[in-house]
Amino acid sequence: MAGTGYLPVAASPVASRVVGARPIGVFDSGFGGLTVARALMDLLPDEDLVYVGDTGRYPYGPRPLDEVRRYAIQIHEHLVRRHDVKLVVVACNTASAAALEVLQAESPVPVVGVIEPGVRSLVAATRNGNVGVIGTVGTIGSGAYQQAVAAADASVKLSCAACPGFVEFVERGETSSDQVHVLAERLLAPLRDAQIDTLLLGCTHYPFLARTLGDVMGRDVVLVDSADETAFRVRALLGELGLARDDDTTSAVVPAGRHRFESSGDVELFRTRGARLLGPELGHVEAVAWD
Repeated sequence: MAGTGYLPVAASPVASRVVGARPIGVFDSGFGGLTVARALMDLLPDEDLVYVGDTGRYPYGPRPLDEVRRYAIQIHEHLVRRHDVKLVVVACNTASAAALEVLQAESPVPVVGVIEPGVRSLVAATRNGNVGVIGTVGTIGSGAYQQAVAAADASVKLSCAACPGFVEFVERGETSSDQVHVLAERLLAPLRDAQIDTLLLGCTHYPFLARTLGDVMGRDVVLVDSADETAFRVRALLGELGLARDDDTTSAVVPAGRHRFESSGDVELFRTRGARLLGPELGHVEAVAWD
């Protein structure tokens, strides 16, 4: 952010290969951003990664956008100051809607959100031009997806639905219960009525509910997850800016592909539940506290 004392990446006097050895920072309100972390780890196995799950303050969706913006700025500052990241991924749709423009304008490092990459995939996947987006109350209410879809393809007809409760089910580890299925039937009914053929999961928690969502929407509706497209965008940006980790930055002493995880809530809960969602790479979890 402005006043941190960091130079913009493009103006940094440090050699690009040294900058390239710095980690990628990723943050979300909780577990949802692990879908993006997984995609980054698979696509960029040599890159170091720091993930912050703000589980002590989730869910973000029902909160006022100005409050979410403050949280996003705080976590971004933490990643830049504490971990010296070279790029930040806002792996949370609500935080992207609330704070992405501010962060991109003021950050000393590149900042990537999940909304634009997801919309690009959504528009490319539709066959009949009727598409849908589901997200938190905050994300849908912000109009961010409506604006992004209009900018990408004004001919596409978009239907949106806020889905309060989905994030809480994922955070509790209830991704296939009868209760979440009943909730999905009710919340997605307007999208079924709109005869959409493609549905963007506009919250990084929602891919964990993909089986339930697919059952409710039907096999003819394509579910789009922004995680992979976001990872492709990060890879392209690292290449464009000369920030990718080069082979000569790796060594036996400082191996590449190290992954660090932090949580502002119960770290043991984050470790056990997060490992089930992400995989064995999520081992030790460090506690982080906000001032």
